[in-house]
Amino acid sequence: MSLNERQLHILNWVQQCDLLLVEDMVERFSVSSQTIRKDINQLAEKHLVRRQHGGIAPVSTAENLPFANRQFLNSDAKQKIAQQVAQAIPNGASVFLGIGTTVEYVAKALLNHQELQVFTNNLTVATLFANRQDIPVRLTAGRMRHRHCDLVGSDAIESMRKYVFDYGILGCGGLHESYGILDFDPDEANLSRVLIEQSRHVLLVADQHKWGRKASACVTSFAAVEALYTDVISVEQRQLLGQQGVDIVLSEESIKHA
Repeated sequence: MSLNERQLHILNWVQQCDLLLVEDMVERFSVSSQTIRKDINQLAEKHLVRRQHGGIAPVSTAENLPFANRQFLNSDAKQKIAQQVAQAIPNGASVFLGIGTTVEYVAKALLNHQELQVFTNNLTVATLFANRQDIPVRLTAGRMRHRHCDLVGSDAIESMRKYVFDYGILGCGGLHESYGILDFDPDEANLSRVLIEQSRHVLLVADQHKWGRKASACVTSFAAVEALYTDVISVEQRQLLGQQGVDIVLSEESIKHA
């Protein structure tokens, strides 16, 4: 996906808004309205945003962007988060790698581990381990979502309930101070809850842009996970998670002040 840095920032920003105005983008990026409108045109042509009078809105609060379009959002942050997660997982562990592009980066960071057992409903993750014949990979059953390269539904849940995993790597659609962990539809949320139930250690992976995203399906409270692996966090968010017993692991020692 060929987007410039400003367009990537706009795409992250609009996920947290009902309406993002052209004038606000002009002020934020110190460019002309014509430049912003060109950005909007390119994002809309790729079906990444919806044009609205005076600005843009997210494509949907009921469904995430397609997997291929999300892969390149915040890729540097996701890679650093994944490296921290890989350091926490010992050789010989059983790992369930769930839905999402950050989880894909975790899979890449685990490719040099030894004697892993990998479980997943994420088709991209399964493909990454294809050349590691010494690492057994078990895919869940389920209905394939073509846009997201994963397997969901009751068959996927039944497959997961047959095992207990040492580590569950949990992605998400959004994070909210009051509602906790969110996803974009009930299928995603149901699978995430089962991942939590069947894992001895649950590691939530999410970059800073997941806070405030307009995902609509509730997964669970933050207290259900052991640790959040992220890139940047505010003082208020750190306090909130600490009150719920969640460890925070930053890929870079970066705390933002509201």
